[in-house]
Amino acid sequence: MKEVSEFLKKAGTYYLATADGDQPRVRPFGTAHIFENKLYIQTGKKKDVSKQMKKNPKIEICAMSGGQWIRIQALAVEDDRVEAKESMLEAYPNLKTMYSATDKNTQVLYLKNAVATIASFSGPPKVIKF
Repeated sequence: MKEVSEFLKKAGTYYLATADGDQPRVRPFGTAHIFENKLYIQTGKKKDVSKQMKKNPKIEICAMSGGQWIRIQALAVEDDRVEAKESMLEAYPNLKTMYSATDKNTQVLYLKNAVATIASFSGPPKVIKF
C-alpha cells in the first residue's frame, strides 16, 4: 500500500473513474494519504463524484509516472470521523482553504479490497492487493 501511495504522490495527478448510471465519469484528483493503515482519498460531499461513489462505490484510479502507469480498482468507503479528516488535511494543508474537519462538506474515503497494478512496456506488471 505504501508503494501505491508513493506512486500516486509522485504522479501528482491521478484520474478517478466512477459510474453515473450507465455513463463512466473520470476526473483528476491529487490526494493520497495513509491513515490507520488504509489508503485514503478526499473530495467534497457536494460534488457529483461523491454522490456517484455513494450510489456505486466501485471506482478505478489511473496515473502515470516515470514511464510506468498504475491502475487501481477498489471500493471507496466513506470514513466520516473527524480524526480521519484532520489527518488528510494535515497531509494536504492547502485543502484547509476550502475544507475543514468539522464542516458538512469534507469527505474522506479509504480504498477497500483494492488491487493495484503497476506496469510499463519494459517489464512484467506488479500486482499489489490491500
